[in-house]
Amino acid sequence: MPSPFAPTARIGESFAGEGANAAHTNVVIGRKGGPVETAWATALATPSAGHVPFVTIVRPSVPVKPLTLFVPKAAAEGELHQRATWGSAQAGLARGVADAVQGGLLPAEEADDLLIIAAIWVNPAVDDLDVSFRNQRAAAYEAVRAAVTGTPTVANVLAAAEEGPANPFYAPTSEVLTR
Repeated sequence: MPSPFAPTARIGESFAGEGANAAHTNVVIGRKGGPVETAWATALATPSAGHVPFVTIVRPSVPVKPLTLFVPKAAAEGELHQRATWGSAQAGLARGVADAVQGGLLPAEEADDLLIIAAIWVNPAVDDLDVSFRNQRAAAYEAVRAAVTGTPTVANVLAAAEEGPANPFYAPTSEVLTR
């Protein structure tokens, strides 16, 4: 009998899109009965003001499998940001996880035994729900792929650090890097 998928936690990250509709997704994947289940249940049972984790659904009363906890990184404020958080980003996360199962990244036969915690950034300035959905779907899938494949490697990280750290919010100049 082959060993089960994800006997220890797997962690992945991805960023998709640009500007206000970009998606930044971090995932932790683990098995029921382990530390990821404890973290999953604890997060669901102990929401904090503005950051209320919820079970990700494909449709009402149809949670995505593996069960996925959506943990918002930004408090949902204003109608469009709320619709993006609970609507387009949730739908994108659900579809990205389902794509990962359908594509074989996550074993369908073990989906009921796995749990995912997804920390999701939805920019309060989001302005296009369809772009938000597409970006979250891509970021979710790629975060799962990174978790499953163990990427980036340490060599990838060191090469990127050599080029200079950068993200959509800040990139140091070469002068700053050499100090």
